[in-house]
Amino acid sequence: MSEKIGIVGMGLMGQAFIKHLRASQFRIQGFDVDPARMDQLAEMGGTPVDTPADAARDVDCVVASLPTSDIARQVIFGEGGMVEGAKDGMYILDTTTARPEDSEKTFAELKERGIRYMDSAVSGTSTMAQAGDLVVIAGGEAADFEACRHYFAGFSRAAYHMGPAGSGARTKLIINLILAGNRLAMAEGMVLGEKAGLEANNLLEVLKDGACASKTMTDKGPKMIDADYSKQGQVKISLKDSRLMMDMGQKLGAPTMMIQVYSQIMQAAYEKGYGEKDTVAFYEIMRGMAGLEEREGIDDVPFGKV
Repeated sequence: MSEKIGIVGMGLMGQAFIKHLRASQFRIQGFDVDPARMDQLAEMGGTPVDTPADAARDVDCVVASLPTSDIARQVIFGEGGMVEGAKDGMYILDTTTARPEDSEKTFAELKERGIRYMDSAVSGTSTMAQAGDLVVIAGGEAADFEACRHYFAGFSRAAYHMGPAGSGARTKLIINLILAGNRLAMAEGMVLGEKAGLEANNLLEVLKDGACASKTMTDKGPKMIDADYSKQGQVKISLKDSRLMMDMGQKLGAPTMMIQVYSQIMQAAYEKGYGEKDTVAFYEIMRGMAGLEEREGIDDVPFGKV
């Protein structure tokens, strides 16, 4: 008989998790504050439940996919939270891009309750998640990581144990910092090319074939060119992450020069009304700085700050 698993948070990432976990023969019970997401779970063969506690009831593992670590902690410890339904020894795999100190605190508090926790951040966009092209970066006990390998395999192509609790969150922030630098450099180069009169698609093909090539160019270059800001990530989430990166750098005494510039540009994008649009909508801010006309772009939500 297939194993039952819980999931809390069924947005873009959560929906992809459900798709692949179902394909891996897991039975799913899930909760989200958005009724439409609950309907989608039912359509995909899962069972919607009333609270996070219900999602954690009678399962060995719950996967959490939430916007911030503050929300994750509320969903775990708050009224109707996971701990109310969790049995002794249950695993919580928290894929939230979290503040590392929150992950450490959550691990310690859950351990006292007999619940096992891993900060299990994922690297990849929601589009990559749909394709099964995610990598899990986990922090927590090594034995728990080994015990959860089959869960990770249900929604990712690879999983890495990075060390004690908080290590997964720290690794995810470093990945996102480098990714932000790739996107910022590409946007700066593409705007410079446009100002120089170079044809954008031709320039992108050369960049992808040159020494500066990156996965970002393939995934995000066409979106910048076409002003396609339908969501794979979101400006508001990237802005939140950039602040976590700067906080981490400040606490550890490490330079964060690039991400400070990136954060300011993302702040401008948010204030211009791109909060719910794809992360690379900041390209319009870069174009505006160069005196180019702002494009409304392709979108999947009404334009305006949220």
